[in-house]
Amino acid sequence: MQISVYSLKNTLFKDQAKSLTCNTSLGEITVLNNHEPLISDIKEGVIKIIDKDEKLKYIPVKEGFIEINSNNEIRCMVEER
Repeated sequence: MQISVYSLKNTLFKDQAKSLTCNTSLGEITVLNNHEPLISDIKEGVIKIIDKDEKLKYIPVKEGFIEINSNNEIRCMVEER
């Protein structure tokens, strides 16, 4: 799946990946391949991405939004911490 994480100033991550985990107002979610479409807030914490080579990437955030679409793409707009 294609994951893109943007802040107002930078592209923080943009590549294929195996999973993304983040905190939302409903609790922690993990997004895997072919997840159902979803739009949600992101709460303060760390976005954890497991990339296509199974390496971990951590992105500390204050808040933001996540969009998962039916084309197996995830887009996050966040405020960096």
